Amino acid sequence: MGNVFLSYSLCIGFLFFMASCNSGDNLTPFSSDGCSLFPDASLINNDDWCECCLQHDIAYWQGGTVSQREQADLKLKHCVQDRTGDAVLANVMYEAVRLGGSPYFYNWYRWGYGWPYDRKYQALIDQEQAQVKQHLGEYFKSENEVCK
Repeated sequence: MGNVFLSYSLCIGFLFFMASCNSGDNLTPFSSDGCSLFPDASLINNDDWCECCLQHDIAYWQGGTVSQREQADLKLKHCVQDRTGDAVLANVMYEAVRLGGSPYFYNWYRWGYGWPYDRKYQALIDQEQAQVKQHLGEYFKSENEVCK
């Protein structure tokens, strides 16, 4: 009787373990709030950098490697610089995302925020890239875009 109970317990434990492993394999649908914790555009003139933040959010949502994060942050900086001509603004935004966007911070705007918190830096495999493509297609078909 003891061996049957032990076997049954191990089987149930294994099923729970597998379920918990697989639950982290799914990417949540893409969402963006524009420039998290920062204005999307100038309150003084017509400068608008919301699209820069949207593209940055796409990169942050899907996550990836350390190098991909560095590239995404530099792309944000250059985009803001190109749209506004304001190097100080672009650098402030760059430094802010470098400081606050680490995947080791438990916040909604961290690197890889579409995945569970324990993912950190990790290259996307083909199956995950397919999820990214599917979710982005759904997002851009919807009328929920933050930058209009």
